[in-house]
Amino acid sequence: MRIGVIGGGSFGTALAKLLADADHQVTLWFRDPALAKAVAEHRENRVYLPGFPLPDSVRVTHELEEGVSGQELLVAVTPSHGTREVMTQARPYIKGTPYLVSASKGIEEGSLYRMSQVLVDVLGQGFASRVAALSGPSFAREVAAGMPTAVTAAAVDPDTAETVQTVFRGPTFRVYSSTDLIGVELGGAVKNVIAIAAGVSDGLGLGHSSRAALITRGVAETARLITKMGGDPQTVSGLSGVGDMVLTCTGDLSRNRTVGLRIGRGERLQEILDSMTMVAEGVRNSLSVHALARRLGVEMPITEQIRLMLHEDKPAHQVVGDLMSRQAKPEFWT
Repeated sequence: MRIGVIGGGSFGTALAKLLADADHQVTLWFRDPALAKAVAEHRENRVYLPGFPLPDSVRVTHELEEGVSGQELLVAVTPSHGTREVMTQARPYIKGTPYLVSASKGIEEGSLYRMSQVLVDVLGQGFASRVAALSGPSFAREVAAGMPTAVTAAAVDPDTAETVQTVFRGPTFRVYSSTDLIGVELGGAVKNVIAIAAGVSDGLGLGHSSRAALITRGVAETARLITKMGGDPQTVSGLSGVGDMVLTCTGDLSRNRTVGLRIGRGERLQEILDSMTMVAEGVRNSLSVHALARRLGVEMPITEQIRLMLHEDKPAHQVVGDLMSRQAKPEFWT
């Protein structure tokens, strides 16, 4: 299949390698022309995914027309806050109705759309049945290294989900299919916010029990939001829910956990962000996830406290205290 990967960050580069190794015809688009030139020359993304040579068959470009024109499947892997801009620029060059796979995790600020909704909003309702989301516990370096990984491909149309499942499946990359696009996308968005909380807990030295509690209650928040949005609450128990939550909250390669860890150790948020090459989606998504929860009347106390810490300078130790002193409730409630 002819595939355009839109976004040359760590995960986009890893997916381009994965797909090319499976004998697909892959074009990898970079926003930065200097980086595109360097990757094309060295056959390696030394900025975002060093140490993993790209197959010679991967075409590298910074021209959007070359990246999307004539492709049978497009993978959107830009940071969630940039998806609308990039796909709007790409729209004139997209011919027909290729499959669209969102591998970005987040909720758009303002519209509060999931990424699949952004894609359909930009490209038209004719793509609604052709859009899928790829989500689950998957660090780019581990995917590129061929470490066994399992994810979920979700689409409203089961044929689309199964097509994406077939395209991405490989010897070390197992893909499950789902028709709960809402649940899979929300799991990917919320887990980044909860991972910041888990990092804060670790940075404060609060122990494994605290981290486990945050993860578990983060899963509960995600399930409430999925249910309210019309998704299947069972999805939260799967790879795009618990699986991705556990990985992002505990893994040393997690950008969002790293942000929280450094805040818990006393660093300022802006200093942390200035020192990072890659985007920690949970920082901006704490705003959009919280806004979505408020619009729907869903109580998400961890998300609320992380928003206050990140964007209103609430001290980390006070966040912990306020979470622990909340009114007592039954464990399972809606």
